[in-house]
This record gives sequence, C-alpha cells and structure tokens, in this order.
Amino acid sequence: KPVLVLGYTLLRNFDEAAKLNVSLTVSSLEQLREILRLSASRRIAQDINLKMHLKIDTGMHRQGVQLDELPEVLKILKSMKNIKLEGIYSHFAAAGDGKYISETQQQIKNFRQAVEIIEAAGFQPIKHLAATGGAIAFPENHFDMVRIGIGLMGLWPSEEIKTDYCDKVKLEPILSWKTVISEIKSVKKYEKIGYGFTETLKRDSKIAILPIGYWHGFRRSLSSIGWVLIHGQRCKVLGRVSMDMTTIDVTDLKSVKVGDTVTLIGRDQTEEITVEEMAELAGSYSYEVITTINPLIKKIYR
Repeated sequence: KPVLVLGYTLLRNFDEAAKLNVSLTVSSLEQLREILRLSASRRIAQDINLKMHLKIDTGMHRQGVQLDELPEVLKILKSMKNIKLEGIYSHFAAAGDGKYISETQQQIKNFRQAVEIIEAAGFQPIKHLAATGGAIAFPENHFDMVRIGIGLMGLWPSEEIKTDYCDKVKLEPILSWKTVISEIKSVKKYEKIGYGFTETLKRDSKIAILPIGYWHGFRRSLSSIGWVLIHGQRCKVLGRVSMDMTTIDVTDLKSVKVGDTVTLIGRDQTEEITVEEMAELAGSYSYEVITTINPLIKKIYR
C-alpha cells in the first residue's frame, strides 16, 4: 500500500525511500534547497524517482513552507526532474474547536490559495488537509484524501468534537491493554509500600504485583491514584509505579490468583477504564497515552 512519511526524513535516506516507493514530506524551503544542492552534486542518485508531498504552513506554524515562499519552491521543483510533486497538504491547529473557528477558516483559505498557486504552475498534486477532527468537522474540505489516525483507534480527537458530533459519528475504542498478576502477598496495616515508602496501608491488605511499569508506558504519575480491573472490579494502584512493576490492592476481591488477567485499558464485565480516564488521572492526554505504550509489548489483533 502507498506509504507517506509525515515527519522529517534525513537526506541520506532519500535514495532508499525512492527504492521502496515511499513518499516523503518536504516542509521547508531550506530542506528543498539542500535536496537541490545534493542532487546537483550527485549525492542523491540521478536515476531515482522520488515522490514528495509538500507541507504548507497555513497558520499552525509548525511544519510547512510559507505562502510567500511558494514561487521559489515551485521554481526548484520544476528544475528537479527526478522529484515528483505527488501531493500537498497542511494540518489544522484546532479543528472543531469553536473558539478558533475564524483561525480555522483562515487556514482553509490559505490552503486553497496555495492549491491555486501550485496548480497554476502546472502541478496536479494530491491535496489533503484534514486529520480525524477535520474530517469529522469539515467534510466539505476533505479534498482528495483525509488522514485518519486516532479515529481508527475509535477515539475522539478532542472533547469538543465528541460533544458536537457524537450523535452523528459512532466511534468505538478498539484498544485494550492487559497484563497478569505475577505475585500475591498479605501485608499488615500501617506497613509502607514501594519506592520511597510513598503509601501507608490503612488496613490489613492483600496486594498483587503486576509485571508492568513506566517502561511499558504505564505512567509513573499513576502512582497511588491509578486503577486497574480484575474480575470486573476496580483495584487501586498502591505506592509508586516502578520501572517494570506495579503494586495494586486486591483485598476486596473474593478470589484472585497468580496469572489472573488484569485490564489496564478496556472493559472487564460491566466496568471500563478508558484511555481518556487514564490520561486524566495521569495528567496527560489520550494521544500521549496510546502513543507511548512501549512498541516492544506483544500486540494481538482480533
């Protein structure tokens, strides 16, 4: 399937990208000038056919060339026969947030202006502007394609989008995150738990150890406030989350044993811990929670 790299690519990887038929983003005039220089000095192979998407800065002021830079950008692109301008795109800063509707409308206007300039120069690139939020809130500005990321996870890109469109769009989370109990022990009231002795037991307790911690993406900021699910019941995180272990309170469970499944994110019977809940407790954001789950963890696709 076609692959587009949205971020920055080291120039030394351009040849490999061309061989693999991977499309790359170029987002600055400086980067394009360097490509031209390396191509002229033959440090980029002359026989490659590199597909490029040009990122336009329409107002977010992160990646992207400015509108007033387009004449020079187009001049360079026309001089480079081994570079194909396959696409142009930009990114909304606050799609669906009513407080910034005028800024968003200006971004759309700027993008359309860039499209006009580029097409007037003889190019016919693929045009795309909307990620999940923009695709939901601005269907009239889908152009040739949309970039659905967090929506594919069944998660809302923002509370504003969720509030305004939940009756029109159905999103169902597809991710669950689970571990197991690796150890169980009984500990007396007033004993202290974990690194730094940060929590003192208020009752005689049965505690369980989970072989998961902040190395895996279960945030340290969930220490003493996080929750997990076992047999459909909530169990509290005790003390400090360690690098690869977490202690929880299983005192109130009727039965529990080593090897029992523990749900960190997802549903267990009638209870559920959502990505949004975990993010709020951790002082984080749903995007950050799901993208910082360690990629080395085994994934099961159903």
